[in-house]
Amino acid sequence: MNELLIFDLDGTLIDSKRDLADSVNAMRTHLGEPLLADETVYSYVGNGAPVLVRRALPGRDEEEIERGLKFFLEYYRDHMLDATTLYPGVREALDELLAADVKMAVLTNKPVRFSEHLIKGLGLDGHFFRIYGGNSFEEKKPHPKGIELLMEESGIGRDRTIMVGDSAVDVMTARNAQVRACGVSWGFQPETFAEAPPDFVIDDLSELVGMVTAP
Repeated sequence: MNELLIFDLDGTLIDSKRDLADSVNAMRTHLGEPLLADETVYSYVGNGAPVLVRRALPGRDEEEIERGLKFFLEYYRDHMLDATTLYPGVREALDELLAADVKMAVLTNKPVRFSEHLIKGLGLDGHFFRIYGGNSFEEKKPHPKGIELLMEESGIGRDRTIMVGDSAVDVMTARNAQVRACGVSWGFQPETFAEAPPDFVIDDLSELVGMVTAP
């Protein structure tokens, strides 16, 4: 029976920290604000670009936040592949899963057109049967809509579906959809697993390959 693996993107498959931090700080410079520490920006990632910008511009009014968001999106669009890479072992693991006919999809809170551009730019566009982003539905993760639709489209039930991610947002998404949650020990926010523990945590994506492809 097939497994359905649903992957978060930033902090799970791709290390996009540098480009996100640079884009946030370019936006702050544009608005006359001092630079933020990289680690501070990383802690703001995971709930989509509007929330990221709002967190990076505390105290600003709605008009200024909208200006900041517009600048951030335009800057990030042009620089999202400057330094972003796949985490070690990701390509090899996804190749193995594809060869084993495991159904794979991406569910991220990043805008969908950016997600598709990144995945194509990193040579993974043939691996996923669907890519859903933060603007694919009215509700972002941790709302279960994305997982529910991916299960429906793949014909694979809850008991064979796993959400894979690096933060509490991904775990809560899995809980809301009543599927298993796999945490990754790398990424942006694995420390948030303390508040929302996954069913299991892996240190390398090859561990997941072994689990879902074992006879």
